Amino acid sequence: MPPEPAEIAKKIVEAVADKQASDIVLLDTKQVCSFAEYFIICSGETEPQIEAIRKAVDEVVKKEAITLHHCEGTANSGWMLLDLGEVIIHIFAPFEREYYQLERLWSKAPLVVKIM
Repeated sequence: MPPEPAEIAKKIVEAVADKQASDIVLLDTKQVCSFAEYFIICSGETEPQIEAIRKAVDEVVKKEAITLHHCEGTANSGWMLLDLGEVIIHIFAPFEREYYQLERLWSKAPLVVKIM
């Protein structure tokens, strides 16, 4: 049986932090979003780091036998989205993160974790 979404989110936050992702935010979107329970938003400074963060998420997905429903973007585009169903991960380069301002868009979602 796969772990609960909160446990998945926690493991992914730990994994991206291990890859030196910056400005990691975990939002509880259950009350404000119909398609996911948690959003994880983080930044990587370079294309190789963004790719390393994505690979860290992939490792959690494989280890926990979670289904990756959808993946969008590439490291060189400055934005990647990994959709695990109840947990959605956004990995940004700094410019793209500032441009899209997802934290502002989802500002009504309670903040669970913030790691600068």
